[in-house]
Amino acid sequence: MTAGRPPRVLVDATSVPADRGGVGRYVDGLLGALGRMDSDRVDLAVVAQRSDAERYSRMLGDAEVIAGPAAVAHRPARLAWEQTGLPLLAQQVGAKVLHSPFYTCPLRAGCPVTVTVHDATFFTEPEHYDNTKRTFFRSAIKTSLRRAARVIVPSKATRDELIRLLDADPTRIDVAYHGVDPAAFHAPTEEEKARVRARLGLGDSGYVAFLGAKEPRKNVPNLIRGWARAVADWPHPPALVLAGGQGHDDEIDRAVAEVPSHLRLLRPGYLRYADLPGFLGGALVACYPSFGEGFGLPILEAMACATPVLTTPRLSLPEVGGDAVAYTTEDPDRIASDLADLLHDEQRRLTLAKAGFDRAKEFTWASSADVHVTTWKRVAAA
Repeated sequence: MTAGRPPRVLVDATSVPADRGGVGRYVDGLLGALGRMDSDRVDLAVVAQRSDAERYSRMLGDAEVIAGPAAVAHRPARLAWEQTGLPLLAQQVGAKVLHSPFYTCPLRAGCPVTVTVHDATFFTEPEHYDNTKRTFFRSAIKTSLRRAARVIVPSKATRDELIRLLDADPTRIDVAYHGVDPAAFHAPTEEEKARVRARLGLGDSGYVAFLGAKEPRKNVPNLIRGWARAVADWPHPPALVLAGGQGHDDEIDRAVAEVPSHLRLLRPGYLRYADLPGFLGGALVACYPSFGEGFGLPILEAMACATPVLTTPRLSLPEVGGDAVAYTTEDPDRIASDLADLLHDEQRRLTLAKAGFDRAKEFTWASSADVHVTTWKRVAAA
């Protein structure tokens, strides 16, 4: 490494899915912040899926962006390429550090590797994953903790659980909180709110919002039951809108079948990215009664849209929400009680909306990028 020059870092962005869920938001936010850094702080190369290469090229300016093989769009092929093609690419671009942003990494990379481990819930909440997914990610996390030069996690709670459950070396784990893009997630205008209401066919009805994958860990069935109990006796009950990927929680359909016929529940699937501020910011409450998160990006995004949030104090969620959100438990009766209290208290909702909006400003992708760069320089200098 030339004196005064930053080490060249290759970021493997091939794991980013087209739907831009949590890992997509993380990689996009991180790369955007890295692209805005001075060139004397970071020398970046990025390999991405072909559908993302042009976009990242525009975003990153001077960085070298390489389109990966077409096959990496399919997970089995991507994992195989990660073990063989990625180390070769790292050598070709002269990488001093390889960063893998989604749990897995090459076993023989030819240069030091850093890995982002997003959460430890495969160990703390194993019952909420199917056996195949649980086995795969448990193995990947253990391998990355053993083989990576350093591991980056998005919360102190995740770091502490990895240390407690897997005897991870605390001196090799760095905490880099996720950020939120204020251009993408902001307090919406009335026009933005109205556009989303029209798309969803909500009319003048108020609604409770959920945005995220419908995985068992998200506790959507109990959210449905809690909401139904909270608003069943209202003369004009607010709807529940469950936006995002469909996931694999069969219990959701059973909970939906229990909803009284006079209540309205919408499942619109993925919303357009441009509609998210209007969706979140137009809600009476954004409710996320999760069993546990590695960070809790949907909560932060709702806060950034000036939406009052009701969530649980599990794992990392209090690190994100602090005193700026309301808390409940995972139980449907408690969700019903706490949600009803919040829906009936407009002043408290306004207070939480402002507090959450202000707190969200503390979480920036620039700060996250700073931690990543410090980690990479430390690894390269070792």
